Formats: sequence, structure tokens, C-alpha cells
Amino acid sequence: MEDSHIIFGIHSVVEALKQNKDIEKINLLKDSDNPKLKEIEGLAKQHTVKVSYVPIQKFKKFENLNHQGVIAYTSQIEYKEFESTVEAVLEAKSSPLFLLLDGITDVRNLGAILRTAECTGVDAVILPKSGSAQVNNETIKTSAGAAFNISICKVDHLKDAIFYLKSSGVELVAATEKTEHSIYDLELNKPLAIIMGGEGEGIQPSILKMADQRGKLPLLGEIESLNVSVACGVILYETLRQRLSKA
Repeated sequence: MEDSHIIFGIHSVVEALKQNKDIEKINLLKDSDNPKLKEIEGLAKQHTVKVSYVPIQKFKKFENLNHQGVIAYTSQIEYKEFESTVEAVLEAKSSPLFLLLDGITDVRNLGAILRTAECTGVDAVILPKSGSAQVNNETIKTSAGAAFNISICKVDHLKDAIFYLKSSGVELVAATEKTEHSIYDLELNKPLAIIMGGEGEGIQPSILKMADQRGKLPLLGEIESLNVSVACGVILYETLRQRLSKA
């Protein structure tokens, strides 16, 4: 990341956390005997910010800064507030489209998904604060800049976001192989939120249970699954196809 997207030093990072700045992660110096670092770790956990203890070599490029063993990486995009974003979209559109990403950890997959989401008219992408890839330089590059053009919301827990969407009249469709229903058989021209799971484990079982419908993509080859960004693209374009045909 560029230096303009870091905050360094104990006091500066503490203040940034207290002011709820969009911090992607914090690196703390491993084996430091400074008790302030433990305080920062505790405060970061309260704000669901990822913390890593790293060796001194990770701080080498910051040796000209008075970092005190603390470097915080701030977001390069402006995250939108979840509830106000959803309400604004619901007021503006009769069939809004939301995309929830459960455990997407590869920054390039995330970037590719953001690019396709922007191209297919997704109104907002919703990410969990923990367990998700960062929107960093590589994400933005892979998204071809789409990360700047689409609303992205971070939430403490996806379950709470799902409850809110469902109570607002939005139907949840989970993309999963654990179903007999093809995505092509589902009605997608309605207020909708599509849930895509992570690269390895897919959608968490507890979140999968909350879906109103489940849909899978047919696979005719020997490979058992598609890359998540490819699968997401196919599903989003099927959603767009249905909506364009009913326009």
C-alpha cells in the first residue's frame, strides 16, 4: 500500500480506532515488550479489526518513520453505512440487487467479483469485517477501478445483515452445490440478495440455512466446482438476463 494509506505510531493508531476510521488491518511488532501494543490489540478486537504480530523485517520499509512497532493500514475506498445504503436502494428501486460475500479471502477474486457486480447493476456489495479479503491495491487493480464505482458495505456479522434484508422484503438466494435446484430455474427478477461463499468452504452452514432459495450451476466436466469469481459472474449475468427479459 502507499504511505498515504498507513497510520503509524501508538497514539495515532489508538485515536484512529477510537474515531472508527476504516482500518483494514494492524501490524504489531512481534516480541515487543511495550504494553501499549496489547492495549491496541484489545481495542482493535472491539472494532473487529484484524491484528497480526509480525517480525521486525516487516517494518523495514517504514524505518524512517517513528512507528513504535505499530502500523495500521487504512482503506483505500470509502465504505458505505449498511442500513442507510439498503434503505436508499429500496426507496429508489422496485427490484434491487445486493451481493453478500461470505469468506472471500483472495483479493483478486474479490476484485473480479466487484468488477462483474458493477457491470451487472448490483446496488451494493456486503462484506463481513473479519474473514474477508481487503480492498487493497491489487483488489482495485483487478476490479479495473470498479471498487470506486460501486457501494461496498462492511458489517460486523453477515447474519445481522441477512436478518435486516429479509425484514425489508429482500429474498436471499444462496449459490451452493448443496441443492438439486439449478440457478436457471429460480425467479431472480425481484428484490434479491445473492450469497456467494468462500473459495474453500463455501457458504457457512448457519448462513446457508437462512437462505430462502438455493441454486447451483450445472457442471458437466470432471471438476467439481468453478472459481468463485467465475461462478458469481455467471449467476449475476443470469440475474441480469432475467431482468432485461422482463423489462
